[in-house]
Amino acid sequence: MSEMQYVTIFARFERFWHWMQALLVLALLFTGARMHGIIETPAWTLSFMLHLIAAGLIILLWIFAIFWHFTTGAWKHYIPTFHNLIPVIRYYAYGIFKGEPHPAKPTLHRKHNPLQALSYLVLKLVINPAIWVTGILYLTVNLTGLNLRSVAWAHVMAAYAMALFVVVHVYMATTGSTPVAYIKAMVTGKEWVVVDEPTK
Repeated sequence: MSEMQYVTIFARFERFWHWMQALLVLALLFTGARMHGIIETPAWTLSFMLHLIAAGLIILLWIFAIFWHFTTGAWKHYIPTFHNLIPVIRYYAYGIFKGEPHPAKPTLHRKHNPLQALSYLVLKLVINPAIWVTGILYLTVNLTGLNLRSVAWAHVMAAYAMALFVVVHVYMATTGSTPVAYIKAMVTGKEWVVVDEPTK
């Protein structure tokens, strides 16, 4: 029978990266909403300046995070797997509301369930690069000769994808054994995990 232990699975840098990224993403969404006219404060020029600063900081953070993931081997946690994927989707669709146990427990070698790993992979390989590329193109549109409106809307669509990810991520963070269990794990770094991982 698998043994569960309360151990550190989120390193100090990983937790710093997570919360700093969350802060910067919210700042970017807020200032971006102001520049797009969705909200009316603060001043447009201030929002633009703050947006550029936050964008520069998050790109720097992502570069450090990519380096950290590859030098520590933490990137392996994001390798997608179809093992248990359907049961996990079924669990979040309605099993969770019936009090069923989670079909995929975190382990020392795979701390993300199959749906999490797939979601984070889409974030890192699709949404983040889309925001990077369209943001840089938007700033250099005069040099590239691209249509400003098209580039702007592409950047906004990428931002909406990020906003959707944030909403779903925050909701999923409340689905642990208690509404704050996962949030606490990302603060302390500790979580209950399966020690003898299955060989799949």
